[in-house]
Amino acid sequence: MDENYIRKIFPEISEIKNNELQNGVVKTWLLAMKKGNWNDIENIPFTLLISTKKNLIEHTRAVANMSMAIARTRRDLDYDVVVAGALVHDVGKLLEYEFREGRFVKSRYGELVRHPVSGYQLALEAGLPLEVAHIVAAHSEEGEKVKRSAEAILIHHCDFIDFDIEKSKAGK
Repeated sequence: MDENYIRKIFPEISEIKNNELQNGVVKTWLLAMKKGNWNDIENIPFTLLISTKKNLIEHTRAVANMSMAIARTRRDLDYDVVVAGALVHDVGKLLEYEFREGRFVKSRYGELVRHPVSGYQLALEAGLPLEVAHIVAAHSEEGEKVKRSAEAILIHHCDFIDFDIEKSKAGK
C-alpha cells in the first residue's frame, strides 16, 4: 500500500491545511501497516469489545467528521491538529490486533501494549508533532492520567460518542 491508498480511504486528510501534517498522518498509517504486517486495513473492526460490523476506517472517519464539525464552531481550537489527531487516534490498533484463525483478535503485542501507547509512538516516529501524538495517547482511558489539551478533549468525546452509539445498537 502507498500514500494514495491512505488518502483514498481517509479523504479527510485533505482538510488539513499544513502539508507536513497531512504527510505525517499518511506516514503514520503506512508505518503502522508495515509494523503490523497489514496489506489491507479496510476490514479491521474498530473494536473487539462489542459485536459490530463497523470497521476501523468507518469509525476513524466518523470521529474525524464529528471533530471537524465541532472544531469549525470552536474557533479557539487548532483545526489542523484536531483533524490530524482524529485521523490517527486509533492507528495503534494495527499493532494491537491481528487476523488469526479466521478472525480478528488481540495480538501478543496488543496484550502487552494498548493502542493509545503504540499509536503515540507511531505518530512521533512518523514525524507528527507532540500535540497530535498527545491526542493519540490521551484519547482513551490512558488519558485520565494526564491533562488533556482542548483538542484531545474533543477527540476523546467524539471517540466515545461513536463507540457508545455503536454499543447501544449492538445490545438490541
